[in-house]
Amino acid sequence: MKKVSKFLVVLVLFGVGIIVGKFFLIPKPEPNVAPTFFDSSAQEEGAELSAVEGNSIEVKDGQLIQEAVSVAKSGDIILVYPGIYKETVYIDKDNIRLYGVVEEGKRPILDGSKELNDAILYSGNGIAIENFIIKNYKGNGIMGQAGNNFVIKNNWIFDAGVYGIFPQFGKNGLVELNKLSGIEDAAIYIGMCDNIDVRNNEVYESVAGIEIENSRHCLVENNYVHDNAGGLLAFITPGLPIKTCYDIILRENFVINNNHVNFGAEGSVVAGIPSGTGLLIMAADNVTVEDNFFVGNKAFGIGIVNLENGGVSFSTDEGIEQNPDNISILDNYMENNGYDPPAEIKAATTIALMDNIDVAYLADGKNNCILNRGRYLTLNLGDFADCELTTTKEVASYRLNNPVAPRDISKIEMGKLAYYGVCAGCHSYNNIIVGPSVKDIQTIYPDNPEGIVEYITNPYKKRPNLVEMPSQKYLPEDVRKAVAEYMLSLNE
Repeated sequence: MKKVSKFLVVLVLFGVGIIVGKFFLIPKPEPNVAPTFFDSSAQEEGAELSAVEGNSIEVKDGQLIQEAVSVAKSGDIILVYPGIYKETVYIDKDNIRLYGVVEEGKRPILDGSKELNDAILYSGNGIAIENFIIKNYKGNGIMGQAGNNFVIKNNWIFDAGVYGIFPQFGKNGLVELNKLSGIEDAAIYIGMCDNIDVRNNEVYESVAGIEIENSRHCLVENNYVHDNAGGLLAFITPGLPIKTCYDIILRENFVINNNHVNFGAEGSVVAGIPSGTGLLIMAADNVTVEDNFFVGNKAFGIGIVNLENGGVSFSTDEGIEQNPDNISILDNYMENNGYDPPAEIKAATTIALMDNIDVAYLADGKNNCILNRGRYLTLNLGDFADCELTTTKEVASYRLNNPVAPRDISKIEMGKLAYYGVCAGCHSYNNIIVGPSVKDIQTIYPDNPEGIVEYITNPYKKRPNLVEMPSQKYLPEDVRKAVAEYMLSLNE
């Protein structure tokens, strides 16, 4: 592709209504000041709240948010005023809205002081979390555990541990207008979810910006993804109960200079992402890439790989089909990508006399296509067909018109759902994701669920090459016992 001047890039961005100065000259805000990128009226002082069904419960500096949660009922809104709150908040009720009140530009701050593991965890349905600053946690910023119909909006999360925003095993959700940085795995991680919109967020200086893993029907739109090791990811990870990742639209995102050093935990999947990745599609199907800006990502703009070339073992998970199929690369703007690719790609580019790579393909998928391939510098796209002139604009959202019914969880299902909702993101059956595999755990604790309960309640660092596990003592004791028994019963 012919190179275009930076000045022209500025003009193009301005023409679509984006303030380019915010892209390249964003100051890091002070901890008590609301973020400035993609601000909405809900962040401003005096913004009106939408109608709520229940009562309002106020929490002010010096009080505990968790105490308000403990007395809240379905439909209530918890209004948290500016102040510093050093706690973990666990919401196990339905239809609770946790709302940070903005006064004179200041928000409530959840500060883990690098001592607490998680900021906000929810397992209820119909949860909304808005307008918080979350910082200095060791585990997760906001984590959902099998909760449907969620909204995570207008939060600023930095240096919050392994994951910034991590809804898992949920359906019908929105992640919007958040700003995240300094995350050790994925800033926004959509894991084993369905019908999710991720839009208008800014993610930077993390290992992975936005990751869609083993999820379906997801729209990732109009996000500013910059200065991560990897910008956008659409993955299948083996060893999880959901074996597919498909129907993903990546649209109108700005994926700029994702060349940060990869500081992911050794042995984790994201630790293998090459620094300089714009978008990596690994074994996912039915992925459409449309109207994005890929600029200055040194490894490649778009990489499309199977599990083997992605460095992930799949031989032990027979439910996984490892090749990416039905990938559509439509109109996208690309400039100065792939100028310093990883070694396995660099050899091929040397032979092909290529200085840059916009799109690289290392797989054997089916029914893949590219529109106007002459606009891009491509590697190994010989079997890609020419896409028909098409668009995804008819898909305004993947969220459902009506809320999904809450799960009816029996005691028998408790351990299974707790495992899939809490544990499976770090512990697959046969592979290291973040923590050791379930098979390894079974070897350490044979017929000893009590030993697992004791460890997950009071964990300590066992393996120097893996991150320290966050305590799960916020879970009720019967849930911890149920998940321990379920993990020991797994055989695949």
